Amino acid sequence: MYLDDLSTPCALVDLDRLEANAQRMAEKARRLGVRLRPHVKTHKCVEAARIQTADAFGGITVSTLAEARAFAAGGFTDITYAVPIAPRKIAEAANLNDEIDALNILVDHLDTVRAVEETAASRSTVLPVFLEVDCGGGRTGVDPESEATRALARRLAESTVIDFRGLLTHAGHSYLTRNRSEAFETACEERNVMATLAAELRDLGLEFREVSVGATPTMRAIDDLTGVTEVRPGNYIFFDAFQSTIGSCETDEIAFSVLATVISVHPEHDRAVIDAGAVALSKDPGPTHVNPDCGFGVPVALEDQHPLPGLRLTALTQEHGTLSGPGVEALRPGTRIRIVPNHSCLAAACFESYHVLRGTEVVDEWRPVKGW
Repeated sequence: MYLDDLSTPCALVDLDRLEANAQRMAEKARRLGVRLRPHVKTHKCVEAARIQTADAFGGITVSTLAEARAFAAGGFTDITYAVPIAPRKIAEAANLNDEIDALNILVDHLDTVRAVEETAASRSTVLPVFLEVDCGGGRTGVDPESEATRALARRLAESTVIDFRGLLTHAGHSYLTRNRSEAFETACEERNVMATLAAELRDLGLEFREVSVGATPTMRAIDDLTGVTEVRPGNYIFFDAFQSTIGSCETDEIAFSVLATVISVHPEHDRAVIDAGAVALSKDPGPTHVNPDCGFGVPVALEDQHPLPGLRLTALTQEHGTLSGPGVEALRPGTRIRIVPNHSCLAAACFESYHVLRGTEVVDEWRPVKGW
């Protein structure tokens, strides 16, 4: 099967680019002296994770217990579930932890710690736990300056039913940067917050092994990770229009796109419509802090994936995408193009499978994990 044989809309993965992205990140992690524990939520596919970990120690990061179960079934035995765990999910996580080497869970509140201890004690087991730290993103994680954080860390370190693995953070605010230089500043902040807190906790006599950081923009920018033991970037394996705009990647590194067909053309109204809407691309607004007119993705040519001049994806409804601009005049019903989505993680999650290409030949089909 070849690109021309595929029905639209469908998800495409450029395998050559994906493999190059994986190798590039693995080499950088080695150069910086840290372990690479890639976040697999971007693709949710065992096949892609095996490529990501081929030159690494084999640990991965997930965002749902459904992912954890599927990747454990696929042979991955060291998994970090990288969101603060809901108390009602602790027993399920403990079940999976019993089956593999480790399912590391996150906490950032004393109530959750108590719930973890109750579950572990009731099962006569020890559960591996990270303390999540807010390094500036303002979403989840404890305040690194707070005395309450030190008390919570001590509780974890002294617990008889918790294996205190260490500190973990995610610099989600790196997505608000506008270029590689700003991402570098955020990466240094991420590293410094974590290294400083880790040193202070160790000075208090607390023992733990890991200091874990990770985001694609920060990992592409950083050149020194002293004090850090592992990194957890995820989007780098696919990249997308957002990462390209903020300087995290080049356009020829983007490995994910959505194949679409033009189904209506009205140049007199500066409009053409494709059969890929919000349920194929998501409605992520993209890097509007850099380019307010970025649209909902970048239309690119079918084979060379170069941006199509004079075309913007200006609107999405459920099954339709509207293209505008002078480039509309070159389109006809039946014309096929690719869209590089603003956020590949969200767009990929819209599909039941991905068509994996080398050039224009379909060499595989991958099916991502669904559910929570």
